[in-house]
Amino acid sequence: MRARSLVLGSVLVVGALLLSGCAAGAGSGVGSDAGSDADGDVGHGYTNLPTSGIPDYQLGGAYRPADGVTIVERDSTAHPASGRYSICYVNGFQTQPEDAAMWKERYPDAILRNDNGKPVSDPGWPDEMLLDTSSASARASIVHVLTRSIARCGDRGFDAVEFDNLDSWTRSHGALTRAGNLALAKSLVDVAHEHGLAAGQKNTPQLGSAGKRDTGFDFVVAEECMTYDECGAYTKAYGQRVIDVEYSDDSDGSWSDVCASDSRPAMTILRDRDLVARGSEAYVFEHC
Repeated sequence: MRARSLVLGSVLVVGALLLSGCAAGAGSGVGSDAGSDADGDVGHGYTNLPTSGIPDYQLGGAYRPADGVTIVERDSTAHPASGRYSICYVNGFQTQPEDAAMWKERYPDAILRNDNGKPVSDPGWPDEMLLDTSSASARASIVHVLTRSIARCGDRGFDAVEFDNLDSWTRSHGALTRAGNLALAKSLVDVAHEHGLAAGQKNTPQLGSAGKRDTGFDFVVAEECMTYDECGAYTKAYGQRVIDVEYSDDSDGSWSDVCASDSRPAMTILRDRDLVARGSEAYVFEHC
């Protein structure tokens, strides 16, 4: 979540959705094989992220992709991009601002709280509360709520889902652990697979191969892994199934240097940090 832009909130679907009745068929999977990864057949009924292509990161608002774009990520409140491999964004480990009242009223025990009983907020995003991954009961509540968003992603025809803020334990002042977050991640990945969706790890290079090995993530979406020299941690675990989003306001190096580097993931793009829609004055989109 180092540089996550302001996004459309993952507004929750009203009403319960049964896990057994909401599985969606796998998407078109441009350039990919169903349920396969760099090591072979995964054996699930979903289409994994392609190993090549041109991605676009549209969390600031959906718009018609530029010519040549084959992979598009949008918020779970949006619809997938027609004819492209589509990834659905879900905030998996923190609350969206517009959903704060719902969490407090209906699932208060799923919110991480300090010694005074007040919700713990992300210091970089103070309107987002950290979800409590420290107990099985709290994790079960989180999965129950987020299953609705995951199911909607599948029902709308997305091919995959990526769960943001996997690294929330690093901002919890010791209240959360890596093990608790990985336990929640595994449950969310399982739900995604049950709904016909590949599941993406978000950032968190310190996991090494554990994200794939221990939770079943299929690919990774990284922010500025070139800027922070982290790309190798992702490509070692996921091979070519790595999307890297660099931001245009970063002063370190030049875009041409990024594209010329042998260490960059093949699917590396440049975006404006606010991820504004195409046609806006601040819009930036380039690919190597």
